[in-house]
Parts: sequence; structure tokens; C-alpha cells
Amino acid sequence: MRGRGILLSLPLLGALVAAGGCALMPASGPQSWDVWAGQHDPKNLPYAFVRITPKVADVLRKAVPRLISEFQDRSRPKDIVFGIGDIVGVTIFEAASGGLFIPAEAGVRPGNFITIPAQAVDVNGNISIPYGGAIRARGRTQVELQQAIVDALKDRAIEPQAIVSVVEQRTSLITVLGDVARSGRIPAQLTPERMLDTISRAGGTAGPGPDEWVMLERDGRRALAPFGALVYEPANNIYSHPGDIIYVYREPQTYLTFGALGTQQQLPFGAWRITLAEAVAKAGGLQDAAADPASVFLYRGETRDVAEAMGVDTSKFQGPIIPIIYNINFRNPGSYLLATTFEMRNKDVIHVSNSVSVEATKFLSYVRLLNATINDPISSAINGYTLKNIIQTGVANTAIITGAQTPIINVPAP
Repeated sequence: MRGRGILLSLPLLGALVAAGGCALMPASGPQSWDVWAGQHDPKNLPYAFVRITPKVADVLRKAVPRLISEFQDRSRPKDIVFGIGDIVGVTIFEAASGGLFIPAEAGVRPGNFITIPAQAVDVNGNISIPYGGAIRARGRTQVELQQAIVDALKDRAIEPQAIVSVVEQRTSLITVLGDVARSGRIPAQLTPERMLDTISRAGGTAGPGPDEWVMLERDGRRALAPFGALVYEPANNIYSHPGDIIYVYREPQTYLTFGALGTQQQLPFGAWRITLAEAVAKAGGLQDAAADPASVFLYRGETRDVAEAMGVDTSKFQGPIIPIIYNINFRNPGSYLLATTFEMRNKDVIHVSNSVSVEATKFLSYVRLLNATINDPISSAINGYTLKNIIQTGVANTAIITGAQTPIINVPAP
């Protein structure tokens, strides 16, 4: 009786275990219904769920890291002006000999000009001109300083003219740092130049272009952009200004893939930018035997203003970065076109959930295994009883389990 009770309780135990089968099944990540349900456990990290639509793709396209996003003024920089410490040279011409600087004796001098020794703009912002006194140079352009010298001498010299040259520029400088051949402070050019020109004067980037990033700091503002954006998107190749700080650094861009994709690993971009469609293809595409095409998810943190522009309620989130899970349905043919406009970001995570049929197959296999596990002791008991009869009587009997009062019935073999 006791053995029969144990045997009868095994199927009940199997049913109870099978009821929680979904939670026991192995998986490489969350199931699609778990993601769609949202995160309601206050102990876990909350996130926003966003379906990728043309509007969402357009918002994100405008939010990609680019220099033009922060520095929208495309006008050329102001003319370079002199500052304290700049070293300048001055040459003064007179129209005829016998004036202030040119002797009357013919042939004594090689020409009708005099060159004043190079001098630095002093702490008061002035330079000194013989017979002209202290003339303000700070804040003036080359042409303006030349005119100021002429005005100071025109009542004493014969039709004076002045040429001012920059011997050494110490104030209107551009700082180029990081992964370049020759980092340092380089003088700004009198002719306006763009970012790529300035980086080229610093020797160019030391590493491969697709892995290089450029940070520009100007007047307390900063902006980041891939180096490729300066090359392939001319709008980002903005003018360099005196006082700019340009930092070039190398940061290989990668993303992670999980779930029902061809590979589950960290993959490099291999280019200065790639789209979601390219990222999925680079990972080997969706597994035909496992993936649910409607459950392709991308994990990323977005700034609060970008999240709000996509329609996310950010009131329940703390901090400047909003965790977002994007979803795209590859069962829809048009989604592939949409995926070609969705640009990947560094450290993005892609997860593709298994199809419902795959999870059902897992569960049924588990139930089959559980059923076999329950039946094995019963089969062993029957086989043991049969072997016992053979040993004792020499006759092979078949043992059958029934629900009658006598659980084991011996049936003579034919």
C-alpha cells in the first residue's frame, strides 16, 4: 500500500512542477512578453518602451553626436587681432628723402623705408613707434594697427605708410591635443580655415579614421563627433576659431548581441557609423529556427530631452539619462527600410527573443523528460517483479499496474 501511494503521487508531483515550467526553461534573455509588459518591480531598474517608427528615427537622427548640433553658426571667424605678448614687426615708408626717417643725402640708404626691431605687445596692449609714441595694438587687426601708425606719423613724416607683420603669434592660438601626430598650440591663420585643416596642420590623426572622435570646446561649450562626420558630412567641418580646444581621441565603437542572433558577442562597428540593419546582418542575422522577427529589441540610454521628443513620460525617471528599450518588427517588410535609417550608437545592446513555438517546444521537451523520469522507477519496479517471478517459478509473467485493490496482476505468458 505504501509503494502504491508513492507511485500514485509521482504524476501529481510532475503536474505541479510542469505548472511552473515556463519559469524553469533555459533562455538567453527576457522573453518578448516580459519586455512588453514593462518593469513594474520597484526593486529593478525602470525603463521606457519605444517602438521604432519614422518619427522616432527622425528624432534620433537629429540627436546624433555632431559638431553642427552645438555650433550652428557657419559664418567665418572674426579677423585675428593682436593681444598681449604677440611679437610684431613694423616697416615705415616715406614718399621722399629728407623726411622724418629718410636722410636727404642720396644714396646713403638702400630705399625709402626703415624697419623697426620686432617688439612684443606690452602689458598695456601697446607697441612703441619712434616719434609716434605708444600706439595701442591690443584688439586691433593688422590693417587697423597699420592705419594707427600712419595717423600718428602723418604730421611729421612725408606721406608715411606702414606695414605690420606678425613675427610670433602668442595669443590667437588653437590647441590641438590627443591622437594627432603633433599635439600642441598652433597659431590661427589669417585666412579662415576649417576643422580638418587645423587637424592636418597638427599632423593629422595618428589612428585609423573609423575609430577616431573629435571633441571641440569653444567659449565654454563642448560637442563631440566621429572624425568620419567631418569627412563625409561637410556641414560638420565647421570653421576653427582662435581659442578653440580640439581633442582627438581613439575609441573603437562596439555593440553587443544576445538572443536568437547568429552570434552572441561584442562586435566592432568597423566603420565610422552603421545602421541597425547593418548591425543585425553583421551579427549573422536572425536565427531562422529560433528568432521571433517581431521581437528585436535595442537597449540604450537617451538624454531626457531626446526621450521627451519621442513622447516618453520622463516624470518617473531620475537622472539625466533615460533607459529605453526600442523595438522593431521585422515581420513587417517596411521595417527593413526603417532599420537602414536607425543609426547605432557605441555600446548599444541588441537582443532578439525566441519565438513562442520555440518556448513551447522547450516546455514540451521538459514535460517529456519529466514524464520519463517519473516512469523510470515504475518500469524498474515492474522489471524487478518480473525478474523475481522468473527466478522463483521459472515462468515469465507480465506485470501490469492497475487501480484495483490488488495493484499487481500476474498474467501467464503465452
